[in-house]
Amino acid sequence: MTYTPDLLRIENLSVSFPIFGGRINAVKNFSMRIRPGKVTALVGESGSGKSVIGRTILGIESPIASIGGRILYNDPALGQSVDLLSLPRDGRQIRHIRGNRIGMIFQEPMTSFSPLHTIGNQIEEALRIHDASSAKDQLERIDEMLSLVGFGDPAKVRRMYPFELSGGMRQRAMIAAALICRPALLIADEPTTALDVTIQAQILKLLRDLQDRFQMAMLLITHDLGVVTNLADEVVVAYRGEVMESGTVDDIFRRPVHPYPKGLMAAVPHFDMHPGERLKPLREIEIDSSELLGKRKGLKGLTDQNVILSVRHVSKSFSTKKSGFFGDGQGRTLAVNDVSFDIRRGESLGLVGESGCGKTTLSKILMRGLSADGGSVAFNTEGRSINVLEARGRDLEMLRQKIQMVFQDPISSLSPRMTVRNIVGEGLEIHNRGNRSDRLASVRRLIRTMGLDEGALTRYPHSFSGGQRQRIGIARALALGPELLICDEPVSALDVSVQAQILNLLKDLKKDLGLTYLFISHNLAVVNYMADRVAVMYAGRIVEIGPCEVILRDPVHPYTRKLIAAIPVPDLDRPLDFNALGQKKTSGFHGWGKQFDDEAGGQGLAHADLGNGHLVLARRNVDARELRS
Repeated sequence: MTYTPDLLRIENLSVSFPIFGGRINAVKNFSMRIRPGKVTALVGESGSGKSVIGRTILGIESPIASIGGRILYNDPALGQSVDLLSLPRDGRQIRHIRGNRIGMIFQEPMTSFSPLHTIGNQIEEALRIHDASSAKDQLERIDEMLSLVGFGDPAKVRRMYPFELSGGMRQRAMIAAALICRPALLIADEPTTALDVTIQAQILKLLRDLQDRFQMAMLLITHDLGVVTNLADEVVVAYRGEVMESGTVDDIFRRPVHPYPKGLMAAVPHFDMHPGERLKPLREIEIDSSELLGKRKGLKGLTDQNVILSVRHVSKSFSTKKSGFFGDGQGRTLAVNDVSFDIRRGESLGLVGESGCGKTTLSKILMRGLSADGGSVAFNTEGRSINVLEARGRDLEMLRQKIQMVFQDPISSLSPRMTVRNIVGEGLEIHNRGNRSDRLASVRRLIRTMGLDEGALTRYPHSFSGGQRQRIGIARALALGPELLICDEPVSALDVSVQAQILNLLKDLKKDLGLTYLFISHNLAVVNYMADRVAVMYAGRIVEIGPCEVILRDPVHPYTRKLIAAIPVPDLDRPLDFNALGQKKTSGFHGWGKQFDDEAGGQGLAHADLGNGHLVLARRNVDARELRS
């Protein structure tokens, strides 16, 4: 058997950063290897040092970092093994390797791309530095690479700016920029974290195909265990900068030894969970909602108003430029198209769909952040019905208190200039709830309920972790004693263990306080855990709605089936079927285009009620009983 040397070997790597009064050790005596042509996944929670390791390999970590150990890079194209840490930071040799022999896909393409330069300019930059070919040849290589990553009109995309592309398209462009010099090693730092499931599946297929085509090695940095099972050959599990366990993907997922990887797997929601089964986060949040129950006792007697929110025929469109940034003429994009549904008191209704399908636009209409073009929304509370879209004066003030929202990004939704005390108590102050001491007592109760100590009241959001910030956002939403909570992707930015904490917290609060949820997400496994019923949204329309156990296990609409098929699960026995998912060429702003409309039309689908509240875009001229069978 021929011995193949490792392409990259990390030996006893340590990275620390100065803080007030000492240093923080981000990486401690870390060792791992990356074999030629193989995918090695680096897995762990946020804060485990994964991204620090990726940046250190490239030599782009902060100059204030203290770095020790060795990173041995053995690229056949260089003809010798070299310790990357021994090279001068801006020397000729490391600049030849960086971007040329080692490429990197950064976590957030919107902030990684320059907004002032076209996509073509930014991909061309690497070629100008590392390649001596003519300008014409370089343009041909750029167009070829853009075509390889799935763009149907590379020349058009090359002239576009990053803000003109969707999230999935920006990620494709970032992959093209990283691979333009044909590197031997690609570092992919959370390449699919911010993407919905269908776009994520496309990107995973793309990465796998390109890795196989160019026979390159890949370091996949992620906290998504479903991505790991579908892409990786070897896995390294990190915790607080140290290796907990390493081995082949088969060893880690079938025969884990260390309790940490076992705990990570137990924290992931999946479709095989039994009714009432709870997620098992690595660290439980101890909450006590008994202090808040006194305000909620009146809700127990509202069973006569079974429907708390009734949405009928709501539509919303936006004007768009017809041709480019300086184009003349106006067009209309229908973001929400004739949407109707009910939310029953005390239930959790999941709203799922891809990015751009209209979920967040609909939530803003329900919160009166946007005005609808047409339709009606009725909110039932305290024995009366309020017209949400036309409420004024006292009715509008009541709606502001009875309907609250938990936002997707806990960083941007919390003011960096306000302390936690001011953030959570702001609503109480605006609506004149009690005096100053009463408001402070309420804020303290909420913070204790969220599992935070009272010392958090004087701190600012930047001093908390992502999961703690999300708990502060939930506390703010609960301050006014709402009846309906709209949760817009509340866990999409969190790693699996913190996600499990927040989901369990929301479930407990729903049970203890009698809350009603509209739970918006693109993660169907999360919705399956949280929701009683689920509505599937596609291109601004509700195409299927019904109980979770029916829709997620026996979907009728082709779009719902496609969504479910695109979910990567952390199970080696259920890999994604990339051939069935396909890879669409994307040349503009539309992802799937009219694919599912055409499929539905070809199958003769129209709206029909299947019973048990299951409304689908069902087959025309087919009896509903036949569909159920």
